[in-house]
Amino acid sequence: MFKKVLIANRGEIACRVATTARRMGVRTVAVYSDADARARHVAACDEAVPLGGNTARESYLQWQRIIGAAQVTGAQAIHPGYGFLSENEDFARACAAAGLVFIGPPPEAIAAMGSKSAAKTLMEKAGVPLVPGYHGADNEPAFLAMQASAIGYPVLIKASSGGGGKGMRRVDRAADFIAALASCQREAQASFGDDHVLVERYVTRPRHIEIQVFGDSHGNVIHLGERDCSVQRRHQKVLEESPAPGLSAERRAEMGAAAVAAARAVGYVGAGTVEFVAEELNDGDIRAYFMEMNTRLQVEHPVTEAVTGLDLVEWQLRVASGQPLPLKQDQVTLRGHAIEARICAENPDAQFLPATGTLHVARWPAHVAFERHDALARVDTGFVEGDAISPHYDSMIAKLIVWGQDRAQALARMDAALRDTHLMGLHTNVAFLRRVVGSRAFATADLDTALIEREHAALLDAAPVPLELAAAGVAAHVLAREAAQETADPWSRRDGWRLRGGAERRLSLECGGAQHTLVVRRRHDGSALLALAGQEWPFTARPLGGALHDITLGDARHAITVHQHGERYAVYTEQGSALLNEFDPLVHAGDHAGETGRLTAPMPGKVISFLAAVGEHVQRGQAMAVMEAMKMEHTLTAPRDGVVGELLYAVGDQVAEGDELLRLLEAAPAAA
Repeated sequence: MFKKVLIANRGEIACRVATTARRMGVRTVAVYSDADARARHVAACDEAVPLGGNTARESYLQWQRIIGAAQVTGAQAIHPGYGFLSENEDFARACAAAGLVFIGPPPEAIAAMGSKSAAKTLMEKAGVPLVPGYHGADNEPAFLAMQASAIGYPVLIKASSGGGGKGMRRVDRAADFIAALASCQREAQASFGDDHVLVERYVTRPRHIEIQVFGDSHGNVIHLGERDCSVQRRHQKVLEESPAPGLSAERRAEMGAAAVAAARAVGYVGAGTVEFVAEELNDGDIRAYFMEMNTRLQVEHPVTEAVTGLDLVEWQLRVASGQPLPLKQDQVTLRGHAIEARICAENPDAQFLPATGTLHVARWPAHVAFERHDALARVDTGFVEGDAISPHYDSMIAKLIVWGQDRAQALARMDAALRDTHLMGLHTNVAFLRRVVGSRAFATADLDTALIEREHAALLDAAPVPLELAAAGVAAHVLAREAAQETADPWSRRDGWRLRGGAERRLSLECGGAQHTLVVRRRHDGSALLALAGQEWPFTARPLGGALHDITLGDARHAITVHQHGERYAVYTEQGSALLNEFDPLVHAGDHAGETGRLTAPMPGKVISFLAAVGEHVQRGQAMAVMEAMKMEHTLTAPRDGVVGELLYAVGDQVAEGDELLRLLEAAPAAA
């Protein structure tokens, strides 16, 4: 076994690898960019080496520096994690040339499966079913458009070297093909340094099912069951689970055998995933087509660990050091059900735009373990409270994983874990994930990759937490804070007591862009009323320690958690969460004057293109510009009708959140 391993990655995967290495007595070396100098993964390792730069291209993709760091620190092997250099055959060869073990498959296997086109050709020769499509070398736009018409719309354009949903576009009609192709190729080039694509028939109501495979250098290859990753947005996974609901033992064995055959065909060693797109037939059976092979550990590997009881990172280290696989195929058993939720810095209500900011509050359920492969509830994260989420990397904050004896228990545990996950300081998808887990479609395993689109009304147009309940939480928090500041001196009391009559405590609050005045009226007999928006409710509040409050509003009793940062309050209830701001109405009067109708950058990023020219008349909702941020392209639309007066940035410029990208003028009235 290795004595020291360098982890060529960042965030939650670097922390995950370091946890297993420490348990095995293997020392670890972290590498980090300037943006990650104070990151959790740096502290999680025994040593750390700076790479410089902020972006991945300036740091984590600089493999010469990474190899140099391994040599300087005396590391014997490099674990690439996933993403970055994990599927880079040149990096794997460079490690070998430097006398380092690459903890992953041989370079030849990466090359064979690294190109989706080449992998499909290989699988086609092996007789593995493929989705009808074009996987050849000719990427001339007119030729690809002709192939798409021959395949029949809708089609899916996919980056040949892609992964993680990047460089992928669904196209429903021929008129949109060329523009979608150009966007797909730009994103593929930016993410993978390769703009080659393939075109396939878009499978109606597809499910994404993948098989975890493992091989060793002694010729053994087995599979560890499957994962269902069908719940996606923008072709990126949102929830994953194992085993796949509705998959029969016979179909599991068939798909597992096909996955093992695919791995054997390329001499595979280490952890890998063979992915299938599946569709349900009229008789309820499932037909699966080979989609691609990821020659690395997957983000969603914890659900496999939960149902097998195995540490896949430990297996990686043992196999890379020359040991045989710990188990044979007939010794692998699946137990219970596991679900993983990807918690991301993004705004589901704004088409899942990535968000940046500081995690002012990061509180996880009390019973979770961190990076423990055998935990009933687990969090894998690269962040701690106070960390900033930068625009330089992807938007994932953490993975929340739960295990249950069956799917129903796992669902209940995931709902409770999401309810008790409190992140404040920037937009996250936690509340959205809880709605997905509680939706009829997910609860009944009515799964396909368009589930979020199908259930849009239930998932994205959900009723917010009642304003009076959120306001009651803020009132309870403020009153408890003020009571804690009192002393034995009766004149320090701040409860509003009067010798005659009652007293009022007023708060000016903003929620969802609307301003409200909250009044807590204390009666002479000690009781209180909460008044808001012309209504009143009997109100009592009792602090339970920390940020938790026992509140009675009207006839209903609630347990409400409130976190405060400055003038902002995050309120968490059984029904969901809400954000409120306290403000001084005199100071903030007129703050929003003149701010409507501007096209601004919703996040830091780079301008890719402008889709409207100076002098052009545009309509509200018309595509105006394309930005790249957090490895994804985002199309910005006109906030109102008008005329483009001036482009304020050039293509390729970096912009900050809130920067105005172009000046939109009022359109001249039509001549009478």
